[in-house]
Amino acid sequence: MLVVQKFGGTSVGDLDRIENVAKRVAKTRAQGNDVVVVVSAMSGETNKLTDYAHHFSKTPRKKEMDLLLSSGERVTSALLSIALNEMGTPAVAMTGREAGILTDASHTMARISNIDPKPMIDAVEEGKVVVVAGFQGISADGKVTTLGRGGSDLSAVAIAGAIEADLCEIYTDVDGIYTTDPRIEPDAHKMHKISYDEMLELASLGAKVLQNRSVELAKKLDLNLVVRSSFNENEGTLITKEDKMMEEVLVSGVALDKNQARIDLRGVADRPGIASEIFNALSKENINVDMIVQTISKDGATSLDFTVPQSELESVKSVMQNFSESINEIEYNDEIVKVSIVGVGMKNHSGIAALAFETLAKENINIQMISTSEIKVSMVIDKKYGELAVRALHSAYEL
Repeated sequence: MLVVQKFGGTSVGDLDRIENVAKRVAKTRAQGNDVVVVVSAMSGETNKLTDYAHHFSKTPRKKEMDLLLSSGERVTSALLSIALNEMGTPAVAMTGREAGILTDASHTMARISNIDPKPMIDAVEEGKVVVVAGFQGISADGKVTTLGRGGSDLSAVAIAGAIEADLCEIYTDVDGIYTTDPRIEPDAHKMHKISYDEMLELASLGAKVLQNRSVELAKKLDLNLVVRSSFNENEGTLITKEDKMMEEVLVSGVALDKNQARIDLRGVADRPGIASEIFNALSKENINVDMIVQTISKDGATSLDFTVPQSELESVKSVMQNFSESINEIEYNDEIVKVSIVGVGMKNHSGIAALAFETLAKENINIQMISTSEIKVSMVIDKKYGELAVRALHSAYEL
């Protein structure tokens, strides 16, 4: 079997952990599998390198940042390869360039355009474990690029697709995907299997285990993903295509996103194109707008509410200064959270949203905004009720 194994920053956080990873990889190889490993930088390394850059400049050029930040993964790949060879398991380290990963030229947020798998396949056929530095590639003009947040996961999935791997394992510091955050609800349990679509919703709604770009690519490639811990031998969670068993479960998980802010625009001039102008201006600043609610117009004015990541609130304030003549009042609120229920079973069952609303009402939690999709219901509530809402919903759906 051809396996891709990806190890995150906490899994390779120091030399002892790198040695433990080497033992796990060597064991997989000894079981008769061919192995390609993708590694992140050691935990804290990327932040340290970023701090170094900011010592000299608040806004360093993105090209130099890519060259700087990509070094963290190269260090890890070299160390892991050295450790494997010392254990008697032949291994070779590769940079993104050496692994044939070609990207566009969008520095710090590049997208993979193509992978030439020949260098990796040749090394595997020679009996070697290939250790690839994740998070990076090379642009058509030969410049080092990085893939943005969650880039090593994306590297692993893309490589697994390119070399036609049988399985892609994502090793992290948790056992798998849970019905909700166990730190909030101790009764949360690990799911053995979850669909791509459910995982995409959970990833976009605050679950930090996987970045949604990697899940999107796995779905496109029809590639089985397993999330498991690098610190024990427990079975992880399989992320795969939807089946009938999944559809029988009404709700699979509850997510809490604390990185939310609400913008309430009151007295907005009710004329054609005003919403387009506002959201185009936000889009040009790469501000990610999530939930949007507009009320019925009265007396030539309307109200428009939307949410954005809390980290982008200051950028929103700057953009909205350009609309002072078209809006009577703007209120910004970062004391909110978004709580969501997710499940492919929602498509075939009624009353699921009603139960969510009833559950929060019993806890005297007021819902400020609601957004739904085929397999998700999201609700904006006061921040102070976030964890209570998660526990209540988790119990209501008997997770």
